[in-house]
Amino acid sequence: MKLYDYILSPSCYKVRLMAALTGVTLELRAVDFHPGLEHRGPELLALNPAGSIPILEDGDLLLTESSAMLVHLAAEAAPGWLAGDAPREAARVQQWLSFSGRLTASLGGARLHEMLLRPGDIGALQAQGIAALRELELGLIEQAERGQRFLAADRPTVADIACFPYVALAPDGGVPLDPYPAIRLWSRRLRSLPGFIEMPGIHRLHDLKPEPQHEASEG
Repeated sequence: MKLYDYILSPSCYKVRLMAALTGVTLELRAVDFHPGLEHRGPELLALNPAGSIPILEDGDLLLTESSAMLVHLAAEAAPGWLAGDAPREAARVQQWLSFSGRLTASLGGARLHEMLLRPGDIGALQAQGIAALRELELGLIEQAERGQRFLAADRPTVADIACFPYVALAPDGGVPLDPYPAIRLWSRRLRSLPGFIEMPGIHRLHDLKPEPQHEASEG
């Protein structure tokens, strides 16, 4: 599989992370996203007229939406990351995959504004991002009440990987994660998974400050 990739893109990172967690080897084709705007050039527009990355090629299969890429990687290599035959679990996975687009638009938009000076109403983007984080926090609390530690099940699924990067990088857009203890603990669980990989701004578990109130229970 070939991934058209930009090292600082959270959407590209989630595909690299999914591949690492499921043992899939990707051929990475670096894209000069900034400042070169290569994703808007003729070669990549021929693959994705929307002018966005990532783009994943697997033989004659061409995918241009990161959530579809996560599902494809899991289906190919590790079906346990999908919902299986549990209808409620499948519905939760689909719910959070759709929700991840709101994280991209809000927290991702704020990050692009702050880091790459992308035009936008930074106050509105941050407010939308905070609303999304509150919804995610509540979802994780409700899952904990069901005895489940991840967004759709008591194990990580593609839903967690779809949501994680833009949440972890929210501070880059001026949105702190301090008010969201359930999100911070969920993030630590994901960072502790075997095969977890980093990107600039997202560190491994041992580089994070401990959560004093929950250190013993989380191990």
